[in-house]
Amino acid sequence: MDTLSLLLDDISLHGAEFIEMRMGAPWLIQVDNQDQACFHILISGHGLLEMKGQAPQSLTPGDIVIIPNGMAHRVSDSHRETPQAIDLLAQQKTHPSETLELGGSGRSSRMISGHFRFNMDMARPLIDALPALLHLQSISNRPPAWLNIGLMFLADEQAQKRPAQQAILNRLVDILFIECLRSYVESIPEGSGNWLLALRDPALSTALSAMHSKPEKNWTVTMLANLAHMSRSGFANRFSDVLGEPPLTYLTRHRMRLASWQLCHSRQPVCRIAEQVGYTSDTAFGQAFKRQNGCSPSQYREKHLFGNN
Repeated sequence: MDTLSLLLDDISLHGAEFIEMRMGAPWLIQVDNQDQACFHILISGHGLLEMKGQAPQSLTPGDIVIIPNGMAHRVSDSHRETPQAIDLLAQQKTHPSETLELGGSGRSSRMISGHFRFNMDMARPLIDALPALLHLQSISNRPPAWLNIGLMFLADEQAQKRPAQQAILNRLVDILFIECLRSYVESIPEGSGNWLLALRDPALSTALSAMHSKPEKNWTVTMLANLAHMSRSGFANRFSDVLGEPPLTYLTRHRMRLASWQLCHSRQPVCRIAEQVGYTSDTAFGQAFKRQNGCSPSQYREKHLFGNN
C-alpha cells in the first residue's frame, strides 16, 4: 500500500456530519474554534472565507475548503456587509438532515458544510505539516466529475436512514480530504522543509511505507536504505534533511503514538502492546515510552483509558 494510504489509515477519520444550506445575500456563517476538522463545498453562487492570520479566500462553484485543525473562521457572501452570523455547529445539531435556508433576498448561493474528527494523537504530525486551510479550486467554475458523483450520492444517502450510514458519510469525507491532501502535497515546493515532501520521493516513501505497515519489525537504517535502493549514509542524510529527524527517531515516535492509542482504547496487557510496536523487552518499551510521554505506560493508561480523542 502507498504511504499516504497508510498515513490516512493511522489517523482514523470518523464522525463525519453534513448540512446543506441555501443562502440569499447577505449571509454569514460563523465557525468557532473546535477540536474537529471543518469543510465547505460551494455548489453555486459566491463565497468568501475569512480566517485570522490568513488572506481571504474567494470561493467559486466547485471549490472545496478544509480547515484541518478546526480554527475559527467565517464564510459569507461578501466582506462588505455584516449580517447576523449563523453558528454552523449549532445548526448542524438542530437541523441534521434538513436543507437550511438563511440570509436575505439577494443573490443566492448553495453550500454543503460539515465536520469530522481524527485520532488527534496519530494525526498530529500530519496536521502540523498542513496549512491552516486546504483549498481545492474548481476548474472553470465547475466541480470535478468525482465531486458531482459524490454529491449526488450524498443527497441520496441523506434522504433516507439506512444501515451503516455513518460509515458511508465517513468514506465520502475520506475522499474529500484525500483529494485536498493530494493536491497540497503536489504543490509543496522543494526545499520547503515540509516532511510531506517525502511522499513525492520514491526512496523515502518506500521506507516510510515499510515502517508504517510493519512497525513491529526490527528495522535498521541499513535495512531501510536497502529498500530505498540507496547507500546507508545517503539514505540517512536524505531522510533527516526531508523529515527533520533520523529514520529510527521517526520510527520510535511513530511506535509510541501507536502504543499510546492502544493504551487508551484497548485493555491489552502492556507486554502485548510492546510486542506490537517492536519491543521484546517490557523494560526497553517502558523507558522509550516514558522518554516520549513523561510517564510510564501504566500511568498513561490510567489517565487516558477510553478517553475521547
